[in-house]
Amino acid sequence: MEPVLGQLLVPKYSLALVLLSYFISFLGSLLALQCAKWMFRINGSLDWELALCAAIALGGIGIWSMHFIGMQAYRLAVPITYDLLLTVISLIAAIAISGIALYLAGKGGKFTLSGWLAGSLLAGVGVCVMHYMGMYAMHQSAIMSLDPATVGISVGIAIVAAAAALWLAFNLTKLSHRIVAAVVMGVAVCSMHYVGMSAASMICSADLPASMWQISGDDLGIWVFGVASAVLLYIFWVVSGHSIDQAKLQAG
Repeated sequence: MEPVLGQLLVPKYSLALVLLSYFISFLGSLLALQCAKWMFRINGSLDWELALCAAIALGGIGIWSMHFIGMQAYRLAVPITYDLLLTVISLIAAIAISGIALYLAGKGGKFTLSGWLAGSLLAGVGVCVMHYMGMYAMHQSAIMSLDPATVGISVGIAIVAAAAALWLAFNLTKLSHRIVAAVVMGVAVCSMHYVGMSAASMICSADLPASMWQISGDDLGIWVFGVASAVLLYIFWVVSGHSIDQAKLQAG
């Protein structure tokens, strides 16, 4: 049955894409933790290649790709497309904010309380800005309203998750610990996303005019996962090469 004007649209979720969104968040978080381990050299200088990889892994893969795949899992009774400009801006914002937060937390190769708190607040608020920017990038025949209380809960989750991520990034030394941390980070990032999505109520409205700057397609989530996986493979190659170099230096 076609929805009518003024009807509350009840969303449904694709379980497969929800699980995929968690998996990509876990992978991005794990590689971000690996990169953060070496993004500051022994002398305190910044390794730009690893810093960029850490920012892309955390912001671009662990957060943004998870968010976009999660958005693809969100199904309404009306077609949904996404504003291309807002979607791209949200991706750039996620990477930039994650990079700055990681830099603040470990500036000079030393984890500091002040840097951690500043980075956590910046990253938490930044994740929320990216998330809700991504939600407003939705283009559908519906008016969206947000519940302030639920939005507030999502902001709190984002800040706590960011604080945990930054602490873990600079205070864990064993790979097994990082894997467990990445599992927890994936849960935290997904929790923020799906709580934020639950804040939205969609009311059916008149059809919107088509725009050439829209992206759509039922397979977009899979495409995002494919591209994200390719990027993660490159970051893994960079991290592996750095690990081998470090092992040689220690052996020598």
